Amino acid sequence: MPRDTKAQRRSGRQARLKARAAPLPVNPAPSGQRGGMYRPLADSELQAIYDTALRLLADLGMGEVPDRLRHDLIAAGARDLGGGRIGFPNALVQRSIESAAKSFTLYGRDTARDITVGDDRVYFGTGGAAVNTLDLETGGYRPSTLEDLHNFTRLQDTLDNVAWFTRCCIATDVPDMFDLDVNTAYALLRNTEKPVATAFTVAAHVDPIVRMFDIAAGGTGEFAKRPFAKAHISPVISPMRYGEDAVDVVYKCIEHNIPMSCITAAQAGATAPATLAGFLAQSLAETLASLVMVNVISPGFPMVFSNWPLVVDLRTGAFAGGGGETTVLNAASAQLSNWLGLPSGVACSMTDSKAIDAQYGVEKGMTSLAAALAGGNLIYESSGMTAALLGASFEAFILDDEMHAMTYRALRGIEVSRENLGFDNMCDAILGDGHFLGADFTYQAMERDYYYPKLADRSQPRAWEDAGGLDAWARAKAKARNVLETHHPNYLSAEADAAIRAEFNILT
Repeated sequence: MPRDTKAQRRSGRQARLKARAAPLPVNPAPSGQRGGMYRPLADSELQAIYDTALRLLADLGMGEVPDRLRHDLIAAGARDLGGGRIGFPNALVQRSIESAAKSFTLYGRDTARDITVGDDRVYFGTGGAAVNTLDLETGGYRPSTLEDLHNFTRLQDTLDNVAWFTRCCIATDVPDMFDLDVNTAYALLRNTEKPVATAFTVAAHVDPIVRMFDIAAGGTGEFAKRPFAKAHISPVISPMRYGEDAVDVVYKCIEHNIPMSCITAAQAGATAPATLAGFLAQSLAETLASLVMVNVISPGFPMVFSNWPLVVDLRTGAFAGGGGETTVLNAASAQLSNWLGLPSGVACSMTDSKAIDAQYGVEKGMTSLAAALAGGNLIYESSGMTAALLGASFEAFILDDEMHAMTYRALRGIEVSRENLGFDNMCDAILGDGHFLGADFTYQAMERDYYYPKLADRSQPRAWEDAGGLDAWARAKAKARNVLETHHPNYLSAEADAAIRAEFNILT
């Protein structure tokens, strides 16, 4: 067979380069990969923690139970322990676990964005209520604004590895609580079609905001058919008591078919024991109290079992978002939830760092990878958060999105098959050219098995210097600026937007 000419080789190389520049036919690192490989707790330890949680609920019970909920719990089999506390017999808790939704869909307004929560599927998303924004221009922190919220929402709309969006900052320039809830929800409607989540300060805000969602969905009652927003609610306040306003919001959300994340956010050494095992037992009991409440009101209602173990620095009492304790506690929480068969939510990537630096990378990478490996279904706070949740950063959103892709690739693992082992291909390469470069076997693996970062720098030192020697923060800043300059979505029709503005005080 005649050897290839230089022209033929050049033509073949150009064709390969063109093919490689095209979008990949298969995403090598898609979201929804399966976790569960990391198991920090042995089965006997899972059982011991669960048994202690059951004992807490039965013997100590929950305090400050609102009257309406007290009535419903007693009717379902709870016991009045006296002193204002309500106990949950083991049978009631176990019945609630059995009746609870084991998986369900979080809808996007774009159906291609729908995600299924449950089993051991892993999705990174957002959360937080940062009161400060790391300014893209000055590099310093300032109070977060409504404009920031809109900008964060449309920035993340371009990030494939952020599976759902919850407001990451509080618009501190909107002092009225109703206007704040309304304008937060509006920012989500206008700037993304991913599944979203929001919060309701009080139950009275739910009806009108559902009215806004109905307008966006096309008419009265349409939102409830495919609820594209879930609610973040903390109906249990540590240690071991209910919060009346949040419980009222739970009832309202169930009335409107709004899925919810019932979030327990105890802090080790402050509102829960400093021992990690004791912390996990109390935090599990508190999240089970939310599950019992929801399933007594409406069995099987979609609820994310959001057991978020948080840590304080016991030297100062300050909240600490990073570190080994956060890493192992949230992984253990995911493991516990999966062991119970419940859709899990944990909180990771909450770095204490104020800058985009080595501390930032270590704390985010450790905590988010461990939670994913443990099989946390929804990993909150995982995008954009800095300064122990007090800050949000545009650059961080860009960097975290790439980190998530690498995590998804790690979760995907290694596919071992006769084709992938490639005995014949090895023989051909070793007895032929003596290398694997340019072979079809290599090219296929390149497209299928490898994730190529869009932001991380892999060039040689001299090439990096010649290109300006930019660090990751600078590269992320440039990309964030470009997105904010060019991506201006409006996912509301002119008619829907006008109808919303006629009914609500929209401030942008």
